[in-house]
Amino acid sequence: MMFYAIVGEDRPDSLDARLAARPAHVERLKVLQDEGRLLLAGPFPAIDSPDPGPAGFSGSLIVAEFASLDAAKAWADADPYVAAGVYRAVAVRPFKKVLPA
Repeated sequence: MMFYAIVGEDRPDSLDARLAARPAHVERLKVLQDEGRLLLAGPFPAIDSPDPGPAGFSGSLIVAEFASLDAAKAWADADPYVAAGVYRAVAVRPFKKVLPA
């Protein structure tokens, strides 16, 4: 097992779709967390604010453990944000955690 960074890039004007799909998206992340595989997850606010309001978000970052790059890509492809059309692009890359140790 190793870590993989999953970076989703939101489509413009996708805030309503994001909010609608968020419960299912978060539920999948909680499964990874419960399995001890989630390092971190969260959205990128579209403006310099922890609560961007109607400006929404520009994407998301998830760093979690998977058995392989293919497994991480398959997990990312099944994300509710993909199905809801929130993401216009998703990148999945191996990630090596160095700090904090």
